[in-house]
Amino acid sequence: MPTRDLYANDPGEGHWQVPASGAARFSWEYDEGRERLLALYQKGKDKQWDAATRIDWDLEVDPYDPLGVPDEALTLHGTRHWDLMSERDRADLRRHYASWQFSQFLHGEQGAMVCAARIVESVPDLDAKFYSATQTMDEARHAEIYSRFLHEKVGMLYPVNDSLQSLLGDTLRDSRWDMPYLGMQVLIEGLALAAFGMIRDTTTKPLPKQILAYVMQDEARHVAFGRMALRDYYRQLTEAELREREDFVIEGCYLMRDRLRGTEVLENFGIPPQEADEYSERSEFLQLFRKLLFSRIVPCVKDIGLWGERLQKAYVDMGVFDLGDSNLDLLMSQDEELAEKLDAERFAEEEAARTAEVGETVAAGASED
Repeated sequence: MPTRDLYANDPGEGHWQVPASGAARFSWEYDEGRERLLALYQKGKDKQWDAATRIDWDLEVDPYDPLGVPDEALTLHGTRHWDLMSERDRADLRRHYASWQFSQFLHGEQGAMVCAARIVESVPDLDAKFYSATQTMDEARHAEIYSRFLHEKVGMLYPVNDSLQSLLGDTLRDSRWDMPYLGMQVLIEGLALAAFGMIRDTTTKPLPKQILAYVMQDEARHVAFGRMALRDYYRQLTEAELREREDFVIEGCYLMRDRLRGTEVLENFGIPPQEADEYSERSEFLQLFRKLLFSRIVPCVKDIGLWGERLQKAYVDMGVFDLGDSNLDLLMSQDEELAEKLDAERFAEEEAARTAEVGETVAAGASED
């Protein structure tokens, strides 16, 4: 079935064209590079994986409860609308929310793939081009995974959220080579990691847990790459140039905080836009998500050297200034460890099942003798 037939809302034109400017840069220096970045490039090569085989796509998924998260996580829970809903309506709501969330993941991963390709094209240093090439493949794999999950397991998609599309457009239209790093590796990847992690840690369903754990393992490398490259470059910028980038971060953070709330889902269930906004703002789940969102972004922004007075005031206003001292390296290492642990558990279970099967076969043969 064509994807267009699965959209809950009209996605508009089949393609979105973003006029891009800037220069493609070549480097004729092939022998030298930053040791840490080349080590990350090697890790990027070593950690490539096939979504068709590493993920157990045979796992069943109930499209009306794809994630198994508590009902309390749904914005309408506890409202008069929830009380009036039938069990079928509530099942539909779970499906729509999962579809909206994973659709934004899908659209964001396509954006990340395009941004990574732009970095290959525009970044001046060859070591950064090398790593960005591995990231482009990672993002293609992630888009493949989310597309397959939505098509085969949920059977519904949502169009790209207006605010996410706006942030992607601003990131891609800027001619400065570092802006795809800043918009994608810091802001959009930070947003994605917070959302992925929240669902990974609350879902009771094995397939989405696998998907999110493995994707987050890749994303930990991507954030590390952006931090290394931008930290080196931003040391060279003037105060005026740093202010321009801080303004971009401030605008992007307010946009993500205030407008990525899934109100499209509520409107599809007949909730007026203003009321949908009010319910979203009162959602404890959304408040927790915002805290997790900035736990990834604020320490990264501080680490790369964007910590001017205006940016600090904005984070004070958002109530997230104290997150600047969060241990981002610890969060990233935990993401990698969780994926490795999940692999170890899965393979141990498979090995035990194979051993049991062999034992049964041997026992059956012996009894025949």
